[in-house]
Amino acid sequence: MYKCCNLSPEEQICKEIDKQLKMDKKKFKQEVKLLLLGTGESGKSTFIKQMRIIHGKGYSESDRKGFTKLVCQNIITAIQTLIEAMRTLEIDYLDDQNISYADKLSPVDSTEVHTLEFWQVDAIKRVWSDLGVQKCYDLRREFQLSDSAKYYLSDIDRITAPGYIPTLQDILRVRVPTTAIVEYPFDMKEVIFRMVDVGGQRSQRKKWIHCFEDVTSVIFLAALNEYDQVLYESEKDNRMVESLFLFKTIISSIWFKKSSTILFLNKTDLLQEKIKTSHLATYFPKYNGPQCNAESAKKFIHQMYLTVHKGQEKPLYTHFTCATDTENIQFVFESVKDTILEEHYKNFGVL
Repeated sequence: MYKCCNLSPEEQICKEIDKQLKMDKKKFKQEVKLLLLGTGESGKSTFIKQMRIIHGKGYSESDRKGFTKLVCQNIITAIQTLIEAMRTLEIDYLDDQNISYADKLSPVDSTEVHTLEFWQVDAIKRVWSDLGVQKCYDLRREFQLSDSAKYYLSDIDRITAPGYIPTLQDILRVRVPTTAIVEYPFDMKEVIFRMVDVGGQRSQRKKWIHCFEDVTSVIFLAALNEYDQVLYESEKDNRMVESLFLFKTIISSIWFKKSSTILFLNKTDLLQEKIKTSHLATYFPKYNGPQCNAESAKKFIHQMYLTVHKGQEKPLYTHFTCATDTENIQFVFESVKDTILEEHYKNFGVL
């Protein structure tokens, strides 16, 4: 009996390692790692915000007040982008007086904005309502404008009213580029879902390798409305083509051979709006479906991703989403949660 307990130093080390491995395995059994990938502005950060609303601590009044500055900065950035595009595209203002208002807004440093001053609000409303600027907005595929521009600029009276506190929808639509790897744990009772959000711009992708280990599922987000847009980084490259290329790179990676892949074809609302005036066939000539038809466009885009995925060992789970719609995201996530958990338990030999 004495000999059994009297372990050599090497045996003691082995025992400690085995103990630690068992503890680690138990911990990983209780934790699922989800990696959110996709190109810039595909909706990854918005999805994380929705998870915080649905499964996390939500946003208190104090939290929401903290977004006021970001909302105001987004508004300044949006109107300045439109003013610059007016010059680049050589579009005339319908009311020449609005040129002076635009000139006053152009030099404002958006990063220094905390609230909008009275003169700024007046100038923004005048410039935004100009029919020349509205014509410029309709040509937004030719320059880089945030998807939330119209949402904020059209509701500036509410946003600049005394006592304004950002709503959940205001928060969901705030654009802040992700430049770091950020992890968000959500306790789902039976298991903790650890979601990892990373920057989607080309310059940020070199950081991705640091979070590739022990991934249960990859959630890849692709924006349906980007079929006629070009990249921030390269005006020669179509955003959807870039997304398809990135998707192929991800699913072919040795890092994710054991990970399930979930595809969120996002921004269904923006596709519905855009398809009425911008024809898919102009940018993807192989499309031969009806014009101005969002459902037909969705099927064609979905098929492009399925074609890229063809030949992969693991199945692909696809969902059409609107990341700013809490009800939609709640419904979609409930339907993929079981798939993720099943995959997780298989990896540990439970199923």
